Amino acid sequence: MSYVDGFVVPVPRKNLAAYRRMAQKAGKVWKEYGALEYKEWVSDDVKVGKITSFPRSVKLKPGETVVFSWIVYKSRAHRDRVNAKVMKDPRLADMMDPKSTPFDGKRLIYGGFKKLVFV
Repeated sequence: MSYVDGFVVPVPRKNLAAYRRMAQKAGKVWKEYGALEYKEWVSDDVKVGKITSFPRSVKLKPGETVVFSWIVYKSRAHRDRVNAKVMKDPRLADMMDPKSTPFDGKRLIYGGFKKLVFV
């Protein structure tokens, strides 16, 4: 496990069930194409910080919650191969359309990370 895509996204609480369904479907597709892990976590003990925090990072609005997610791969090259297949999969076409997602994709934060410390 040496490469991870990480995500932080604001989700309206009223859309959490729809988000969960979307994430379950997406997770199955990512794993089918070779991702080692697919995890989604909803905020529980997340406070608004004075300067920065998870809520501030996504410009959290009233009625929303923060979802923190990651997908694990063998390497960056492995991630690039898996994601290329995922992005072409017709089962996720609706997820690629901003009008049909249960969250505001403009406030989604994501990026790829290589291993620093494993204890």
